[in-house]
Amino acid sequence: MSRPPVPLPAEHIPPGTAEWRNLDAERWLDAAPARWAHPLWTLPALVASLVWDIAEAPVAPCTSAAPCGTDWLGLGMAVVLLLTLYWVWRQPRLALAGLAAALTGFAVEGGFTAALGEPSALAFLMAAAFTTAGLIHRLAAAGRQRARALEAAGPVAQPLPAAARTFRRGRLSLVLAALLLGVAGFGCWQVRQVVDAYEERAAGATHLSGRVTALEQDDDIDIVEVEADGRTHRFETAYPEDFPVGSRVDIVVDGDWAALVAEPYDAIGWELLAVAGSVAGLAFLANGVDGRRRSQRLRREPLPVLHVLVREGQDDGRTWVFAADDPEGLRPLLHFHSLYAFEEEEGEEEEDEDDGDAAVVELDKITKILRGEDPPPPLREAVLYGAPYAGAEVAFVAFDDEDDVEVSVQCSVTAVKPAGPRLMERGQRRRERENPQRPRDEIAAGMTPSAGPRTWTAHGLSRAVGLGLLLVQGGGIWAALGGGPSWHWLWLAVSLPWLVTAVATALTWRITADRDGLWVTGAWRVRRVPWNVITSVRPSDDGIRVGRAKDSSVELSPTGWAWLERRLGREPHAVRTAEELRALLLRPELRPLEEAPVGRQGMPVGPPLVALSALWGVAVLLLL
Repeated sequence: MSRPPVPLPAEHIPPGTAEWRNLDAERWLDAAPARWAHPLWTLPALVASLVWDIAEAPVAPCTSAAPCGTDWLGLGMAVVLLLTLYWVWRQPRLALAGLAAALTGFAVEGGFTAALGEPSALAFLMAAAFTTAGLIHRLAAAGRQRARALEAAGPVAQPLPAAARTFRRGRLSLVLAALLLGVAGFGCWQVRQVVDAYEERAAGATHLSGRVTALEQDDDIDIVEVEADGRTHRFETAYPEDFPVGSRVDIVVDGDWAALVAEPYDAIGWELLAVAGSVAGLAFLANGVDGRRRSQRLRREPLPVLHVLVREGQDDGRTWVFAADDPEGLRPLLHFHSLYAFEEEEGEEEEDEDDGDAAVVELDKITKILRGEDPPPPLREAVLYGAPYAGAEVAFVAFDDEDDVEVSVQCSVTAVKPAGPRLMERGQRRRERENPQRPRDEIAAGMTPSAGPRTWTAHGLSRAVGLGLLLVQGGGIWAALGGGPSWHWLWLAVSLPWLVTAVATALTWRITADRDGLWVTGAWRVRRVPWNVITSVRPSDDGIRVGRAKDSSVELSPTGWAWLERRLGREPHAVRTAEELRALLLRPELRPLEEAPVGRQGMPVGPPLVALSALWGVAVLLLL
């Protein structure tokens, strides 16, 4: 029999707050956007048609009259198109603006005329029309949902709780936007440097006309040979088809330096950096500004309030909202991610007074966890502030569980999304299917008490994953450093720390259980986790997570490849290790009687791997 919802005291429910009952909630769900308008359908159609149209579009040849330099307008249109694809999923209004700009550029290039005779252009127009219809439908549905939520809430309006009024959205997005736009600006500046250097040198160089004598390939690089003024010059080219053997081309020569006039310089790397930085930076900027604007709108005026039930998702931490008359939590209405909001000024004395009660509550929670499975999050009564609809921001007040003495205030940090039918049940079934757990007694029966420490360490498949990642790491260093200083070094700096950590963990991770706790060896250090602070041990994706009472969890990842192990008919090593560690946690009589010596505690190999990577990088620079 399920537990009753955790009640919310009457003093925390504003007078006149209406219950959001199943009848009104069903009307609200009926107004949700139709399935055909979901980005899952419209976005692939738009992407496929766009790729087809770009692939089929004729490419203008590089000539001396129209050289293939930097196309700033084309780069800007690429930024708009990529942002539009992202905004179709996240920001319908901005997606409409992006589609309008894309279609304007399409018309300027003669795309509407081409659509009469080219299937690819016609497909793009049809996909754009389908996407536009879906975006308009989603916005209209959100308006209908808001109206029905206001009807259910009635005339009562309340200001946000004090803690929610101090909650701020968008700061991290704005900081990331500034950094990424700075990277984009640096890329544009580098492109400008390349262009200016060419133009400055070409202005004082000798202009010659030559004849193409040969086309070659050297390490997959196309080379065109041009004979001019009695000398043979070799040029790298991205478009060898524009320079057939025997054709005449213009070149500029200044001593040992020479360049094709039709293809004067190569700044594609910096151009890609500028585009990637602009797309990511503008996406974060739009998210940050939108989040801040929505949170300010919540604080600006009194809001409609609804009495509902909420529950925390056990698999992804989402907040699920249910009708007030659905005490079993059978039919979720909407979901979002949320964070706690706190008042800016809190009295020191009040915190000290509550420390004792909080410690008792925390100890009780740990005791419950140690008895077995983590208890599922309870269903709780809550007051929802703000009219919910697809894309809205809301806040709510509720107890976290029945042991709390004070209510918590949480604010959404992602947009509200209507719940699909049986969405929570599907997630629960998937989680149980991927991580089936054997009964505790069965696991304990297969383990015998041991005086010496028990050790779990990297197995064959885990080491194979580590070696594979090590090859990727070595190849990445070779590819990034082999061509000399370039923007590729930025990607190396970003990816190398993650790769080193993953390789070191997969090759040599180790967990040793002794009398007093666990020694957990990761990539960089060995952590001591006493038995009395461990709250849980569970497999996490392709890793193992050890939960602690006060500090953050200790996680090892990757420790294998669970997907492949299941396909091979084996129980994933991480799952088996976590089950046996849980048995030791819950059955103290099975724990080792001795303390692990230093040699059994493991040694991290992250630092030596960094030194090895540095030596490999130096070797690449010296050899190439």
